[in-house]
Amino acid sequence: MEGAIIPSKSYTEFGIHLHKKIGNQRIPLSGSIEVTSRCNLSCAHCYISMPATDSLARKTELTCREFCNLIDQIVDEGCFWLLFTGGEPFIRKDFLDIYSHAKKKGVLISLFTNGTFITPEIADYLSDWKPLSIEITLYGRTQATYEKVTGIKGSYDRCIRGIKVLVERNLPLKLKTMVLSMNKHEVWQMKEYAQSLGVEFHFDPLLNMGINGNTKPGSNRIQPHEVVSLDLADAERMKNWEEFCEKFIAPPPQPDYIYQCGAGMRSFHIDAYGQLSSCMMVRLPAFDLRIGSFSDGWNTFMRDVIAQKWSKEAPCKTCSLLSLCGRCPGWAQLEHGDQEEKVTYLCEVAHLRAKVFGLKQATYSR
Repeated sequence: MEGAIIPSKSYTEFGIHLHKKIGNQRIPLSGSIEVTSRCNLSCAHCYISMPATDSLARKTELTCREFCNLIDQIVDEGCFWLLFTGGEPFIRKDFLDIYSHAKKKGVLISLFTNGTFITPEIADYLSDWKPLSIEITLYGRTQATYEKVTGIKGSYDRCIRGIKVLVERNLPLKLKTMVLSMNKHEVWQMKEYAQSLGVEFHFDPLLNMGINGNTKPGSNRIQPHEVVSLDLADAERMKNWEEFCEKFIAPPPQPDYIYQCGAGMRSFHIDAYGQLSSCMMVRLPAFDLRIGSFSDGWNTFMRDVIAQKWSKEAPCKTCSLLSLCGRCPGWAQLEHGDQEEKVTYLCEVAHLRAKVFGLKQATYSR
C-alpha cells in the first residue's frame, strides 16, 4: 500500500495561507518582546535604549519567570511568530533561558541584536536551538563610522566577530542598517559586505523620534530627497516599490479609524516592564501585564485601542499615499505627541516617491 502524499508549502505560502484562513478574526499571530531597554552601545539615533549600567531599569524589568509566564499566555492566545529585541537582548544573562522557553513552546523566533555579545558558545547554542532569523544592525562598514554612530570604542570589532561566528555556523543571519547622516556614505559598502558573506541586507532611511519625548534621533535623519535617491540607486529596491505601488496605493479602506495597519489586530508589543501596546512605536496607551492577563489586555484593552476614530479632520484620513508614507499613530505620537497629527517628514518623502513613480497628483492629499 502506497503511503499518503503529504502536500508541502513554502514558508511564504504557509504564512499567506494562515492569514487568509483567519480572515477578520483578531488573533495575536505575531508579537515582539523587548526583554530589556538597556544596551552596551550608545547609538546617536536610538529611540529607546538606556545605559547598560542603569540600575533602576535592571531592577524594574520583568524577571525570567515573569517573561516565561507571559510567553505561556501569548501562545495560549494563538501567537505563532515572536521577535525578541531590546535594548540589547544578550545583555541579560538569563536571556537564553527566556529564549529556550519560547522555543520549547513551538513559536518561530526572530532575534534583533547588535551582535557584540555573540560568542562561539552562544552561536553553538543557537545552532542547537535554531531561530527563524537573526538580524544584526551594522552601523558602518569602517570602524571609524561604526563607532561614530555607537559611541563605543571597540564595538566594531566585536560586532564583526559576532557576525563571523554566526556565518561559520550557517545560522539564518540577515544584516541591516539605519541610514543616518553620519553613515549614508557607506550604505553600499555594507551591502557589498553582506553579499560577500552570502546573507541578506536591507536598509531603512526613515528615523523616528525617541520615546519619552527624545528628539535627538531626528537630528540624524537624511533629507527626503536623499531617501528617494537611495530608492533609485538600488534596482531591487526600486522594483519592490513599484510592485508595492501597484498593489497598495489606494485610499484607506476604513478612513474613520486611526489605526490602518495590523497592529492590535494581528500583532502586539510587550516592553521590558510588562506594558502591552499595539506595536513597538505606540507606547501609550498601554496595559500593565503585571496586573492583568494577556487575554484581558488583548481581548478587551487592545480591541478598544484599535477601535479609536479620528477626532478631527486631517488630510491623512483619505490620502492614497498613506501606505507609501508609512505614517501611523505611533509615528505621529513620537513626532508630535499626538497620534492624529501629520508627520511632515514622512509626507515629504511620500510625495517625492509619488512623483518618481508617476502617481497621479489627484489621488492624494497634503
